[in-house]
Amino acid sequence: MAQNIYDNPDFFAGYSQLPRQVRGLDGAPEWPSIRAMLPTVAGKRVIDLGCGFGWASRWMRKQGATSVLGLDLSKNMISRATADANDPKIEYRIADLETVELPRAAFDLAYSALTFHYIRDFSRLVRMVHQALVPGGELVFTIEHPIFMAAVHPHWIADEDGRKTWPVNRYAIEGERQTDWFAKGVIKHHRTIGTTLNTLIRSGFQILAVEEFAPSVEQIAQTSELAVELERPMMLLVSARR
Repeated sequence: MAQNIYDNPDFFAGYSQLPRQVRGLDGAPEWPSIRAMLPTVAGKRVIDLGCGFGWASRWMRKQGATSVLGLDLSKNMISRATADANDPKIEYRIADLETVELPRAAFDLAYSALTFHYIRDFSRLVRMVHQALVPGGELVFTIEHPIFMAAVHPHWIADEDGRKTWPVNRYAIEGERQTDWFAKGVIKHHRTIGTTLNTLIRSGFQILAVEEFAPSVEQIAQTSELAVELERPMMLLVSARR
């Protein structure tokens, strides 16, 4: 079973104050890049893996998705998503993505935002998503960039010459990593970019696009704190087709 850190009261309280949770998709600087990677949503059956508060699920319906199934391990997340939705075509369920069983050929689009890096057995999940999509169905997801996850420090440091550096720790050694983020001992699973993409390919997916997100000049002008994202990639965005 995956770690259910989002039902930790301290973690959930801090997480709920993030701009992307207060403002929804408008508070996620990578959202325009994700939106550009998504296929036409109208008429599609969508599964939202790690749906959180349900922001993307509701957006999908507004774009014309015929149905959306949102899955999340956290009771807190599902309770909030359900409270904010008033749409019979959106269903939210508590589910552990480590063990979830999905029906075959039941979805046209699978979407996931910043969830897969919590999954230990990524290969199993990818195979499950592949068989749950119809032929030609697409998977679009974001994860913490492996370089960001492998960083020794959460922020850049200056080397002895005063230059900004972003030291990376054991990038080639994959596996569990622990960090303190709103709560102690948050467990994530580090995989290299190569492993992430090759897992998709070996499961039968065709890679359509890969983006290492960086904010635009306009975004930095509006939110100066985003400038640090130019020092190293924080998120990896991927789209693939069955």
